[in-house]
Amino acid sequence: MLKMYDFAAIERKWQSRWERDRLYRTADAPETRKYYSMEMLPYPSGDLHVGHAKNYAFGDAVARMMRMLGYNVLHPMGWDAFGLPAENAAIDRGIDPAVWTTENILNMRRQIRLMGTSYDWSREIATCEPEFYRWNQWLFLRLFERGLAYKREAPVNWCPHDRTVLANEQVIDGRCWRCEHLVERRNLSQWFLRITAYADRLVADLDRLGGWPERTRTMQRNWIGRSEGVAVTFAVEGLDVPIEVFTTRADTIYGATFLAVAPEHRIVQSLRAIVSADRAVAIDRFVKELSSKSELERTSLMEKQGVFTGAYAIHPLSRERVPIWLGNYVLAEYGGGALMGVPAHDERDFDFATKHGIPIVQVILPESAAAATPFDKPFVEDGRLIASAEFSEMSSVRAREAIAARLAAMGAGEPRVTYKLRDWLISRQRYWGTPIPIVYCEACGEVAVPDEELPILLPPRERATGEGSPLGSICAFVNTTCPKCGGPARRETDTMDTFFESSWYFLRYLDPHNDRQPWDPQRAAQWMPVDQYIGGAEHAVLHLLYSRFFYKFFHDEGWVTGSDEPFERLFHQGLVLRDGDKMSKSRGNVVGIDETAERYGVDAMRLFLMYVTPPEETSNWTDAGISGRVRLLNRIWRACERHFDEKPTAGPMPAAETDAEKALLRAVHVVAKSAIDETMTPRFHYNTTIAKLDELVNLMTAAAPQPASPALRYGVQMLPILIAPFAPHIAEELWERLGNETSVHLQRYPEPDARALTVEEITLVVQVNGKVRARIPAPAGVGEEEALALALADPNVRAHIDGKELRKRIYVPDKLLNLVA
Repeated sequence: MLKMYDFAAIERKWQSRWERDRLYRTADAPETRKYYSMEMLPYPSGDLHVGHAKNYAFGDAVARMMRMLGYNVLHPMGWDAFGLPAENAAIDRGIDPAVWTTENILNMRRQIRLMGTSYDWSREIATCEPEFYRWNQWLFLRLFERGLAYKREAPVNWCPHDRTVLANEQVIDGRCWRCEHLVERRNLSQWFLRITAYADRLVADLDRLGGWPERTRTMQRNWIGRSEGVAVTFAVEGLDVPIEVFTTRADTIYGATFLAVAPEHRIVQSLRAIVSADRAVAIDRFVKELSSKSELERTSLMEKQGVFTGAYAIHPLSRERVPIWLGNYVLAEYGGGALMGVPAHDERDFDFATKHGIPIVQVILPESAAAATPFDKPFVEDGRLIASAEFSEMSSVRAREAIAARLAAMGAGEPRVTYKLRDWLISRQRYWGTPIPIVYCEACGEVAVPDEELPILLPPRERATGEGSPLGSICAFVNTTCPKCGGPARRETDTMDTFFESSWYFLRYLDPHNDRQPWDPQRAAQWMPVDQYIGGAEHAVLHLLYSRFFYKFFHDEGWVTGSDEPFERLFHQGLVLRDGDKMSKSRGNVVGIDETAERYGVDAMRLFLMYVTPPEETSNWTDAGISGRVRLLNRIWRACERHFDEKPTAGPMPAAETDAEKALLRAVHVVAKSAIDETMTPRFHYNTTIAKLDELVNLMTAAAPQPASPALRYGVQMLPILIAPFAPHIAEELWERLGNETSVHLQRYPEPDARALTVEEITLVVQVNGKVRARIPAPAGVGEEEALALALADPNVRAHIDGKELRKRIYVPDKLLNLVA
């Protein structure tokens, strides 16, 4: 070997040159084939490890492949920079969260650049910069004007540790998604976005997202939770105000033996006024006990609890008295906050009735049952009605229609569609977020801040304390004048949920320095939708759902055209573990990007992360695994370095003189075909491409001792292009040393040549009863009967079927013949 492969020097050299030459700047060229590829923007938490690197290395390989396939690729990067982690870290350190965030961005930008990524840094954004969050405020005002942003008092999820309100999606198993403290319920006046106005479109359009993982579409479908049913009105004895319940099972209405009402329901105080003093005290005690419980605790973690109010409703059809209970598993925000309890045909109602001694009346039987029989669990399927007046003997399907029609005719019910999805609560009682552009005037009420006064800037803070309302304690921020009347006013002191900015940032990349509008509609028409979006599956019902809502609103406003869905294709990458565990500082198993780049090199790290498993699967980091990729890179270097002085020129594929040359030429085009197929399908299983690259390098290494043939020189010239998307630094260095002056990343990826891929002879694997008994050379394209004849001619195959009957044969052309004897 003339020289060692000095990965550190080579990687520094090319990263510097790419920056100098602005190689990855993307032009807005409408006449070109566009490809918008992006990874979910990271939160600037401080330090990246190889688990983060997997996402960026894989996404970068996709972007590089598409460039080399002739597309004009937009591949931007930015920072989701507002939020609780920065504020909490600033509180712990007694500093301004802006300082902590800026330091982290500087370090993480350096690390992402260290990985040799091909981002267009001229489009970089940080959501904590006024240049960005000005447009958060502008978009909020447009939502406010359309009635899609509003304020109301509501029970909310309150994290006592972070001292802020959480959206329902941010409460996981009853705990805060950030700090994992138990969440409480409180009534506060909060800002909401009316995402429910788009519920029908959000659920219906999931069917159009064929490029999304099915599990993600299912999660969104379930979260939106569309239900068709009937709203039924129950009159209340002693009150003029009825109770409305929603049910999808009108066929079970004759089995309703109680009503259950949420403790927060507006009718509770009215009920309290018409019952005995003892019952009123019991109601008050129950309401107080549940006031601090989260929704998840009440619906999933606690046993079914309740208290009888002492009041009765009147069944709209049977006219029987129905006792009214308060139940902990009934939520004010779902289904109107009340339900009809049908314990014989609903599991939750059955548990509640069993615990509290409420009658259980069976009104649906399985179609095959002749009569009602004792049972120890509810029958929840459709069936045949009994004990249901004139609706008895009807099927559940027919009865639902008939009962709904009867209720509607009586004025006691109407068809209705409901959703589990509720409006998006965006108020946060924190400092480090976008100020909400609303002021409160005693004379004018809620007043929107005029566009020309945007952005409403966050006031500087020397240190964060985490106590109370951070903005509310800054008088210079709070006290202002009313834009309408000029009188004294107070600013809104809540800030926006950080998912607000991440729901539209992909549009700001298109026009990051526009000071007249959030983005140029012409640029949106050129680049949108995003062709490939890459990120974690944990965002299925958070960021991804909110982004779809925003984009549909933008489409309705005419700010974007074409599809009203923002992401054409979505890919979820898997985790990277160390010793079978998720990497974390507390476990002491974090593998850092800096240390890995220093020890093994960036190209080796990239190759390992793409090779160890398919990208959607969880992989395990091992020193042995990355050492294998180091060896591959050194073999690639040795395969090419003897040709540095020859400077082989690119040209058409030469003719092969020997079987070894045919195999080498075929291996070149097998790699090219694999890389292109994995990119365009898009499966992105570059692990198979890199495995085929191993085979190519083996053939080139085997050919090295012989005088260099045209086939070998061709392989040497193609090798840097083939590896460029995956190991960009060594590819660039080899390309230059082989006498080329322009960047390897500006070359077209090789088009697979059908002549080279043609195989004249294959190895046919023959199994007998599932066990391999022979490997037989056969002509490519051999038919099943000929393959069987070749197999039966093999002595080992004959020995294992001698005297037995061939019952079945399974033939996979050019690969496998399995004989079942």
